[in-house]
Amino acid sequence: MVFGRRPRAPLLLARLSGLRRGACGRAMAPPRCFALELPGCTLAHFAVGDEAPGARPDPGVAALLGPPGRSYSLSVPVAGSAGCAARVRAARLHQRLLHQLRRGPFRRCQLRRLLCYRPGGGAGGLQHGFLLRDPRDSPDTRSALLALLDACPEAPRPRLAEFSGDPLCRLWQLPWERRDGLGWRQLGRELVVPVPEPALHPVVLDLPSSGVFPRREAARAVLEACTSFIPEARAVLDLVDQCPEQVQKGKFPVIVIEGLDATGKTTVTQSVSDSLKAVLLKSPPSCISQWRKIFDDEPTIIRRAFYSLGNYIVASEIAKESAKSPVIVDRYWHSTATYAIATEVSGGLQHLPPAHHPIYQWPRDLLKPDLVLLLTVSPEERMQRIEGRGMERTTEEAELEANSIFRQKVEVSYQRMENPGCHVVDASPSRERVLQMVLSEIQNNCN
Repeated sequence: MVFGRRPRAPLLLARLSGLRRGACGRAMAPPRCFALELPGCTLAHFAVGDEAPGARPDPGVAALLGPPGRSYSLSVPVAGSAGCAARVRAARLHQRLLHQLRRGPFRRCQLRRLLCYRPGGGAGGLQHGFLLRDPRDSPDTRSALLALLDACPEAPRPRLAEFSGDPLCRLWQLPWERRDGLGWRQLGRELVVPVPEPALHPVVLDLPSSGVFPRREAARAVLEACTSFIPEARAVLDLVDQCPEQVQKGKFPVIVIEGLDATGKTTVTQSVSDSLKAVLLKSPPSCISQWRKIFDDEPTIIRRAFYSLGNYIVASEIAKESAKSPVIVDRYWHSTATYAIATEVSGGLQHLPPAHHPIYQWPRDLLKPDLVLLLTVSPEERMQRIEGRGMERTTEEAELEANSIFRQKVEVSYQRMENPGCHVVDASPSRERVLQMVLSEIQNNCN
């Protein structure tokens, strides 16, 4: 049996369809499932439990979890009712662990993304984590992991488990637990079994709370939870609170120009605004762009809340300026959403939310433009432009260059945006030709 196919065991199917029943008929929580990113940006899904003892792991999973070598899972639970403060704490702890797992005794290990989830988004929610594989099975790796968790005093601590094989070629997960004052101990073992791939990537249901915020208040609540450790968050909130919650677009057209870095956005937006005698605005706006570096170094939930609120500040400016003249906007909501989707959805293009999914819909409380243009160039030309500019790049922009799958996920997400969708413009020709094409699109779509 391989991961991603329907398991033959009826009991396992029943278990995945909802709550299990214990020996006395009591309802039990749905199983803990895992999504592991394999080489080639594919995903394998497995669970731990005692059903389907004859099921064998996918060879790719077995190679990462079983001998030779030893693998460890590390996941970050979200405390309490999964409110904004708990989500922010978990995200920052996850990021801190990522930095630590790339240093010291862990540098000889392989590190992969691992998601722990409940089928259907049930109790326990989504937990981000890592699979750490030590090809040498050194006892120093386990000791370093336990010491790392001892240095995380805040509750709840990350959850640690290791994987082990047996002579029958089965795989087992062995959880670790820390007893206050008594050190660490293992809690027995649970069988690793394959499960079907869910219809949607496990992270998609979580995106409206962690990166693609559907309304202003959802993003605002995240930054409110950050004011104690990011003083600039309060300054952003103060600026947002000065903006009316509902704004109306004026009688002149509003055109947004989107695109990856080095597709010509800066040149095109300036040229178009000059040609139309339009006001040129940018998102994030100048009043908060001074703090971009601070928020770019934070986890996705904080970074995207910052950019989302920047869109609402820009919306207030758009409403004012579009009453007097046309408005050109250099990036807006689409870029905020596409980068969040591409960052958080692990795996390849096939794991993105399908076309027409609600995640691609424009927020109802955000001023909507008349037209969104997406500038595109070939990956080769974009790289040449970047090298020629010597530009300073964010982590995500650097990822665009190093990871072609990530770049493609951003591009596909752009193309799936709806209400409004993106009108694609090939920005490879000369500046004059691109300007003509953009002006023609504006004339045809903005009366």
